Amino acid sequence: MPLGLSAVVSAEAAYPPFQALVDAADPGAVLTPEPGIYAGPVVIDKAITIDGQDQVTIDAGGKGTVILLDTDGATLKNLRLVNSGTSHNDIDSGVQVRGKFNVIRDNRIEDTLFGIDLQQSNNNIVRRNHIVSKPVDLGVRGDAIRLWYSFNNQITDNVVRDSRDIVIWYSRDNLIARNDARGGRYSLHFMYSQYNRVEDNYFEDNTVGIFVMYSDGVVLKNNTIVNAHGPTGVGLGLKESSDLVIEGNRMLYCADGVYIDVSPYQPETTNVFRGNLIAYNGVGVRWLNDWYGNTFTGNWFQGNTTQIVVEGGKTANRNTWHGNFWDDYQGFDRDDDGIGDTPYELYAFADRLWMDVPPAQFFKATPMLEVLDFIERLSPSTTPDLLVRDLQPLRAASIDVGDLMVPSPTMAIDEYAEPKVEEAAPTAPSGYDALEALRQSLGRD
Repeated sequence: MPLGLSAVVSAEAAYPPFQALVDAADPGAVLTPEPGIYAGPVVIDKAITIDGQDQVTIDAGGKGTVILLDTDGATLKNLRLVNSGTSHNDIDSGVQVRGKFNVIRDNRIEDTLFGIDLQQSNNNIVRRNHIVSKPVDLGVRGDAIRLWYSFNNQITDNVVRDSRDIVIWYSRDNLIARNDARGGRYSLHFMYSQYNRVEDNYFEDNTVGIFVMYSDGVVLKNNTIVNAHGPTGVGLGLKESSDLVIEGNRMLYCADGVYIDVSPYQPETTNVFRGNLIAYNGVGVRWLNDWYGNTFTGNWFQGNTTQIVVEGGKTANRNTWHGNFWDDYQGFDRDDDGIGDTPYELYAFADRLWMDVPPAQFFKATPMLEVLDFIERLSPSTTPDLLVRDLQPLRAASIDVGDLMVPSPTMAIDEYAEPKVEEAAPTAPSGYDALEALRQSLGRD
């Protein structure tokens, strides 16, 4: 058959229908199909276990969702699900979940518009799935994992490649842990979602690492975000979100390590940044406006081109800065107590030009602005703006670098590799190992 006509032939005509096997199974049964390729779409409306033993493919033939899981207490594991439809309105997916206490684990979901979609579905487990979207432009791919009005789910140990976003919308009390997402837009995007936990994830080469919008009480711990790049690249972004705990994370080689817009939003609330590594970014922390209510304690600011930027305002000093390490601190520690003898103070001199006039950022770090900045520091013509004052800046000797170091990615990239296979740290074609260079710059052998 000519290659160009292959899409015309439906999967139903080429492969036996999987729906017949489901219909014949009793509730509570364990279905272990014969190895091979079967035709979808499939609707599961009873609590059964389907184990493909890594030898079963279900092909939806480019129509609809591969598996609609419209029940409670079912398990899908070790399946390969491919070739969904292309309708965003219908959320054509590898798996759609419309129930509770289901388990979707150890599946390979490929060439589907959306990966796994949960709507009004609670207490489900989505674990160790490998998800790849359809090969279309980034903006029109579907989301790898999508939660909508879904509570108390566990989204853990999944591998996402070249999809669009992982989104948590109107959903609370979920755990998102140890996932590895690369080559997408938003690694993880919250909207109106409270009290979720985000731990030990690895996000690389996405436009945005984690963005928390209109969501309170979210805990983000020990996540690594690398190379959130481009003109809108952000490692961690906050918009009108309150009572956040942001601890032990690593934002590395991003355009902006942290971006803050009117956060915290609720009165008399605080966002806590503690023990994070914010290193080698274009901007360490960028405020969209002159805001307050954030506490920065024990963070490590290393190798950022610009440590702090405040747009539309004069200072970030309405927030609390205490005991952070700043690699551009110029004071001493004569009593060897690990704390600088004088406060760390960061002023905006000629930097104020491109902070106040965003198009002027094009000239940032050019010789012209560097000369202007030198002259302003040598003999200020106006009073410079105090951006940050940290009264007890830490010295390098007091930081336990090992607790802040970047782990090697633990998820597999190879198309046919099993998840959780150890993988060497990525290196550039020239052999330059960026993560090793970071270790050395932080004083770790």
